[in-house]
Amino acid sequence: MVINRRYFLRRAWKACTAFLGGAAVWTSWEMLKARDVAAGGKITLGNPVDYKDGTATYVREGRLWVVNAGGHLRALSQKCPHLGCRVPFCDSSGRFECPCHGSVFNIGGEYIQGPTPRGMDGYALSVEGDALVVDTGSVITGPENSVQNFDSTAKGPSCAAGG
Repeated sequence: MVINRRYFLRRAWKACTAFLGGAAVWTSWEMLKARDVAAGGKITLGNPVDYKDGTATYVREGRLWVVNAGGHLRALSQKCPHLGCRVPFCDSSGRFECPCHGSVFNIGGEYIQGPTPRGMDGYALSVEGDALVVDTGSVITGPENSVQNFDSTAKGPSCAAGG
């Protein structure tokens, strides 16, 4: 059989299309399949005095935020209760601002604005000896949108608005 240019190009296009289709299916599967975020274990976070008032510290191992809101330490999930986007802390405003759909939470994880059904979910936090320990297997559902125990005033410009 003689392979001419037209035959070769037709086969090459079919092979590339099949490869790209397979890559799209694989990528979609990896994005959509459920993952155990922190597998429900205890993580030692260090000394509680290391977390200064008004700060939010990201803990990669647990995929969570440790915040000190007015002297109250809390461990907050990085996931937005709306659709599960990763919510970063905006240093300029002192708030958590979801980049996906605009939900905003104060430093305590309480609802300020946006489409989210509740405040940020958290984890059980305890002090064992001189160490702060979070139990990622013990999820605490975020507060209702009407709950406001922490200051919700922005410290400065929003990160979503280019601050």
